[in-house]
Amino acid sequence: MTFFLQLGITGLALGMVYALIAIGFVIILKCSEAFNIAQGHFVMIGGYLGYTFLVTFGLPIWASLIAAIVVAIIMGLVIERLALRPLVGQPVLAVVMMTIALSTVLDGVVTLVWGGEYKTYHGVLPTINLQLGELSIPSETTIAMIVSVVAVAALMLLFRYTKMGLAMRATADDEQVVQSVGVRVTSVYALSWVIAAVVGVIGGILLGGVSGVKIEMAQIGIKAFAVVLLGGVNSIGGAIVAGIILGVLENVAAGYLDPLLPGGGLANVFPFIVMIAVLIVRPYGLFGLERIERI
Repeated sequence: MTFFLQLGITGLALGMVYALIAIGFVIILKCSEAFNIAQGHFVMIGGYLGYTFLVTFGLPIWASLIAAIVVAIIMGLVIERLALRPLVGQPVLAVVMMTIALSTVLDGVVTLVWGGEYKTYHGVLPTINLQLGELSIPSETTIAMIVSVVAVAALMLLFRYTKMGLAMRATADDEQVVQSVGVRVTSVYALSWVIAAVVGVIGGILLGGVSGVKIEMAQIGIKAFAVVLLGGVNSIGGAIVAGIILGVLENVAAGYLDPLLPGGGLANVFPFIVMIAVLIVRPYGLFGLERIERI
């Protein structure tokens, strides 16, 4: 039972990071109705930024987070202004293709700046000894849990209680009505990409502290995509719940099922099997809006 609870708690922390990354996915999807294929590459860049600020520059964790967030804000603004804003009013497919091109460019940037090599900063993070009965939670997992919960809570407060959050929700519902009341849609789009970049970078720093950083880390975007589909493509709350579900399932599968199979590897597949099963029953996800088209 202790082993199961240990897997569950570490899976909960992993799931909160997944949820944080998926929120960036949902925000872009709600505003532009397009999937941001480059979301996983924001995570990869975040991991390498974490290594740069924590190891190369020797900054404390709080200063590294602030510095990485500043870089993410600049990156989000530049991407939105130069790559996405010219596509406003164009077909959704054009935006999706742009994000695919953007992911290739970010791959090249990481290879050019960091060489695409595996990096780690396990021993650099502060030590937080969390003991729950017989359960011992690693420092990296504890930090990931704390930071991701704070970040998700801050985003929920932003969307619910601020004017800009209200403008973002209104833009997602009806862009023309929002423009008619004087809201600058381009500012909303810019903020959406900034938030997507920031949550991706924070998620990358947290995941890098747990498992290290490598260029294949960009594939985390596929898991974020799965989280979004499972939770409901228009639901931020659904992304949080689905992220926790997939994180716990992945960890439990790694602990119980992988040792039974030669070579393992089921942990990375098992959450997608559950996602497919849920979507067969509820194609709109756990908390998505059910759309009924009548002919």
